[in-house]
Amino acid sequence: MPDAKPGRVRYSILLMLFLVTTITFADRSSLSVAGSAMQAGLGIDAVTLGYIFSAFGWAYVIGQIPGGWLFDRFGTKPVYTLALFIWSVLTLLQGFVGWLPSTWAVTSMFLLRLLVGFASAPCFPGNARITASWFPTAERATATAISSSAQYAATALFAPLMGWVVQTMGWQSVFIVLGCLGLALSFVWLKQLHGPRQHPRIGTAELAHLEQGGALIDLEGQRGGSGGSQWRYLGLLLRQRTMIGIYLGQYCNNAITYFFLTWFPVYLVQARGMSILGAGFAAALPAISGCVGGVLGGLLSDGMLRRGHSLTLARKLPMVLGLLLSSAVVLCIYVDSDATVVALMALAFFGKGLGSLGWTLVADTSPRQILGLSGGLFNTFGNLAAITTPIVIGYLVSHSGSFDGALVYVGLNALLAVVSFGLIVGRIHRVELDAASGSAS
Repeated sequence: MPDAKPGRVRYSILLMLFLVTTITFADRSSLSVAGSAMQAGLGIDAVTLGYIFSAFGWAYVIGQIPGGWLFDRFGTKPVYTLALFIWSVLTLLQGFVGWLPSTWAVTSMFLLRLLVGFASAPCFPGNARITASWFPTAERATATAISSSAQYAATALFAPLMGWVVQTMGWQSVFIVLGCLGLALSFVWLKQLHGPRQHPRIGTAELAHLEQGGALIDLEGQRGGSGGSQWRYLGLLLRQRTMIGIYLGQYCNNAITYFFLTWFPVYLVQARGMSILGAGFAAALPAISGCVGGVLGGLLSDGMLRRGHSLTLARKLPMVLGLLLSSAVVLCIYVDSDATVVALMALAFFGKGLGSLGWTLVADTSPRQILGLSGGLFNTFGNLAAITTPIVIGYLVSHSGSFDGALVYVGLNALLAVVSFGLIVGRIHRVELDAASGSAS
């Protein structure tokens, strides 16, 4: 006899998503915590450090569309587990480059950051597939917000810890600690991740709740076909106004993210005169604020949807309001108090979290047959900012000797994201593919 109430297996999947995404962002932001000490230890300038910061982004972007295709072709569990294992090994190896001569150390670090970026590229397209299959529409924004808030939780949890590790054991130890954690988590992930129909603990009531609520519970049982059938849909996605607005908005949104993940601790040390340990603790407050904002954004969006508001209004309103708040980062130029700077950054990243519903939009709008491909394309656009933001800020700082231009750059990207999500994206609806004609509607 079916259970009287839906079970909670989907929340255990959400917990795993949160943990893996936390490790993902801890790995990619580890260099920002170690960056100032590494810069001094290897004798490199701001431009060189900017290029090393950007190395992750180059490969991460290149790997997005192939990563999304791999999910559609082979399923989430094998692709995601292998990716997690490989990027953890590569993170661990970064801890040993300090033993090399300076030139070789810089080159090796750049190459390892490239490889980490490529290996971790499937992460967020995989998260989108898992969320779409495990959560009904009215719970999807909250689930996405919680898993995405891991990017802030990673900094809140690991920035103080990694600051202490750098100060007491050296910058190389950061990568060794995080690499070992990732390897341990990859074995837990292998055991715990299943599709809804394949999960050994799911009850019939919860399965019915997912299916009736719009969850794509058979997604893991479907395969996207040959590579050719996938690639020909790229043009169709890029001709959809809704998808274009989502992709462009995510690029601008991620410019804020990658300032925080790369240059923000360096800004606190070099422009504000904080110690590395102090910068690690100071970075935690904006991260916590971003995490809170992210969860509230999802709750607000799903709450509006349950109260009868349109899907378009329920998704757009938190995004527009949040990203307007993010532009407050520019005000840091005009204040002298370190406490005020941290407070403004906390406000900006609360807004950034509130407005981070891009992956929810991907799950809401992408054609179900190529959700992984669409997620890969979305993350390709978004993570071009992982390339441009560290380099642009590196040149701005090197040229002016100040971080003021960098803060203006970040604030302008927040406003451009408002335009993209608020105006370019029209009515939010799922794009459907006509299998016979290969057209989208």
